[in-house]
Amino acid sequence: MARTEPRYVCQACGAAVPRWAGRCDACGAWNTIVEESPRQAAPKGLGAGRGRALAFAALDDPGEAVRRRETKIAELDRVFGGGLVAGSAVLLAGDPGIGKSTLLLQAAAALARLGTVCAYISGEEGIDQIRMRAHRIGLADAPVRLAAGTSVRDILTSLEGGAPADVVVVDSIQTMYLDSLDSAPGTVAQVRASAHELIRFAKRTGAILLLVGHVTKEGQIAGPRVLEHMVDTVLYFEGERSHQFRIVRAIKNRYGPTDEIGVFEMTGTGLAEVPDPSALFLNPERGPVSGAAVFAGIEGSRPMLLEIQALVAGAPPGSPRRTVVGWDAGRLAMVLAVLEARAGVALSGSDVYLNVAGGLRIGEPAADLAVAAALVSSLSDVPLGEETVVFGEIGLAGEVRPVAQTAARLKEAAKLGFTRALAPPAGRTAGAGVGAEPGIAVHEIARVSELVELIAPVPNAAQGERP
Repeated sequence: MARTEPRYVCQACGAAVPRWAGRCDACGAWNTIVEESPRQAAPKGLGAGRGRALAFAALDDPGEAVRRRETKIAELDRVFGGGLVAGSAVLLAGDPGIGKSTLLLQAAAALARLGTVCAYISGEEGIDQIRMRAHRIGLADAPVRLAAGTSVRDILTSLEGGAPADVVVVDSIQTMYLDSLDSAPGTVAQVRASAHELIRFAKRTGAILLLVGHVTKEGQIAGPRVLEHMVDTVLYFEGERSHQFRIVRAIKNRYGPTDEIGVFEMTGTGLAEVPDPSALFLNPERGPVSGAAVFAGIEGSRPMLLEIQALVAGAPPGSPRRTVVGWDAGRLAMVLAVLEARAGVALSGSDVYLNVAGGLRIGEPAADLAVAAALVSSLSDVPLGEETVVFGEIGLAGEVRPVAQTAARLKEAAKLGFTRALAPPAGRTAGAGVGAEPGIAVHEIARVSELVELIAPVPNAAQGERP
């Protein structure tokens, strides 16, 4: 019998190496390479046996319509694309203590009250702890089946032997293990194999599988990257602990749109839906203040108004500070460079602080113009106006480029009482059927120099003469 060679696998990225090392060459992580028992090698050839013939179908065959189970939690159903699909696997990841278990317990309770058979299996908490949380958030009367365990073999035996479950919640996948593997729970091999067996069960029985995943300090899902490819939907639960708002964002969805978000508010009785997030992220009592700009953004298919705050302060000689919360620091550096090179706004010697109010993180380039407006407003100490929204992408040549879904942005701004918008020149005609929104006066900004002249027509001593 041939001797099996040991196998060393990085627990951060899943890369396999022939020998142990202190640092992984693939991802650069230290002390993450662990020895794992190799699996039984597969035969090199198929031999004389014949496989099972596959049944091919026509591309235009309508097939069966996708059936969805609605949780009646509108914000969650929005992220799923209208509800949960039978036989699908969903991975929900987020920071510790952000509310992943609470959200899935609320979803399971809502489905169970509608007649769906739901099983909640926890590998991190005992049954009594789950009951305490259910009592605290008012879900004690929901007919959810609870269990505590970490063995995948025991879990599958229990699910297949009892009454069929329509929805299965596993909290969390990093605590599950297969006794056929020698590695410890949470390792790359155990996470991959445990998820594979649970997903096979969901596909075979048509049950909906909801997995909770841990994240690393970099914000990525812990375990092998292949875990995100194995499931049908990947959701990230975002939010700052100092803020009560929580965002569920779809990163991958085979049955619905990606980059869709659902907004929740953490309360004493669990997570409450926020159907109109724009009204909550804006401060109605802030009054006119310099350094603040309201950005009309798009998150998924939902328009949302957010307040971007900037502070430009004098800095001691040396390297000025650049502190960013809720936006890309590299994008801020680009906007600062364009303002200085194309509009003559000298910010290289000042400390710059940028914050997206409410704890939400912005990723779309359309926020460039709002950031530039907030910076110029702070530097000149001139408020933009309480009824003004700003959006547009800035190019390196100083031009303001049009962005998508302009009509939806203007409609949301008009609904909340805004009367003026600073937008790109083609903003009112970008997209099919887009026209000026009644009640909104659109001021077209073609270059960042025009924005500076509009906000601060008198040159500031700190910025010198503009060309």
